[in-house]
Amino acid sequence: MNIRNTSVSIAVSALFLSGAAACKKSPAAEPTASAQTPATKPEQAPAPPKPMPAQLPDVLARVNEQPVTRSDFDRLVKNIEANRGPIPAERRDEILRAALDQLITYTVMKQEAASKGLAIADADLENRVKQMQGGMTKEQFDKALADRNTSATQLRSDARVDMMIDKMMEAELATIALATEAEAKDFYDKNPDKFKQGEAVRASHILIMANEKADEATKKQARTKIEGILKRVRAGEDFAKLAKENSDDGSKDQGGDLGFFQRGAMVPEFDKVAFSLKPGEVSDVVTTQFGYHVIKVIERKDASAVPYDKVQAQIVEYLSNQKKKQRVDAFIEEAKKRAKIEVLV
Repeated sequence: MNIRNTSVSIAVSALFLSGAAACKKSPAAEPTASAQTPATKPEQAPAPPKPMPAQLPDVLARVNEQPVTRSDFDRLVKNIEANRGPIPAERRDEILRAALDQLITYTVMKQEAASKGLAIADADLENRVKQMQGGMTKEQFDKALADRNTSATQLRSDARVDMMIDKMMEAELATIALATEAEAKDFYDKNPDKFKQGEAVRASHILIMANEKADEATKKQARTKIEGILKRVRAGEDFAKLAKENSDDGSKDQGGDLGFFQRGAMVPEFDKVAFSLKPGEVSDVVTTQFGYHVIKVIERKDASAVPYDKVQAQIVEYLSNQKKKQRVDAFIEEAKKRAKIEVLV
């Protein structure tokens, strides 16, 4: 049982480029939006995308006379929907235009890689396909492909192209000078707000489970039990021993100790009480979606700046990835300028 708040983030991977991995942000150094100053001219809203026809032609664009086909476009859209769900009607033009631009860029990169004579060994290709299949059975894998409007043969063809592009970009990025420690220190000094560490508490708890769907008899029994445990705590019995003997939470093996956590890490009812207690204080019974808790705060830490030596490596990685991203973006832009691109819709 985990009382920490959890959220699910879905990262929709790019169709191409190992450079996408180079764009990953380090949480410790992730830029934040800055407030607009009075002297700043407000940015104009982007122009609405050109509407996409209701019925798409067989060829949507050409790159150096090579057609960008509706069948390839449909496969890409299927993949987007498999990851994100159905495309909202009000965002159809925006998302489909972005998908078409992505497919055009992919075609440019495919041609660039082919022009360099890059080859992929069959054994390496099979290893990539196995990695993509993961732990799925053949039936599960075939269904996943069908859901994306593709086949095993098409997958291998696409994977070979992806690996060629990967190889090309790896060669391009091999010459990038990584960020230095001096650059990392300069970034740290100039961006203090990015390295703030919030107030934290270290707390233990005892949980008697009775979730929201439990019947009233179960809830009453659990409530009676936790109230009895609270009386024993207040009478001076050892909190950790009582947690080991009674708690329904996995932390019971550590005597209920949850370690340090910051505001917002726990479900709201638990969080509010934990941050209202002083070290050594024990709460009344706290009700959450999991059941009934007794909380004891062990230690508190005030908000502070994260020491530079704790984040130096992350900053170096973040700044290095920014340099790689800039090189990737420039490479793509230059390749697209050289190409003859005709958009037909």
